[in-house]
Amino acid sequence: MTTASTNLGDSCNNLALRKAARYLGATYDKALAPVGLRATQFSILQKLSAHGEMTITSLADMIAMDRTTLASNLKPLAREGLVTVEPSAVDRRARVVTITPDGLSRVKSALPLWKAVQTQFEESFGAGEAARLRASLEAVLHTGFEPWAE
Repeated sequence: MTTASTNLGDSCNNLALRKAARYLGATYDKALAPVGLRATQFSILQKLSAHGEMTITSLADMIAMDRTTLASNLKPLAREGLVTVEPSAVDRRARVVTITPDGLSRVKSALPLWKAVQTQFEESFGAGEAARLRASLEAVLHTGFEPWAE
């Protein structure tokens, strides 16, 4: 391997972000496994519990995920009866996602597990550093790229 290719890997923002995301994602997945949720599923259910029903497009925008991937992530949640996905009464082309009572119950069961891993991460990484990391990652979302634009 050449020095140039080694340096490229060391300075690649995408690789660094994905490595950290896989590491933390697996950590949260492991913590949430006892209630049968993955971290992405927990995030979806949590957003729905906080904001109520919303269109797939609105939810996708809120969690920075393309609509097709979100629709795929919603299928197992719908099969388990944790969400419903139905055509909008206002616009039949849009689909509305709603958390069910079982979904709310699952979020409630998962919350202490999420809080425990969140606390453990902040104790290890530093609460201030974690807050700055979240702020930096939020800022990434405002860099002008349009990854899901059609």
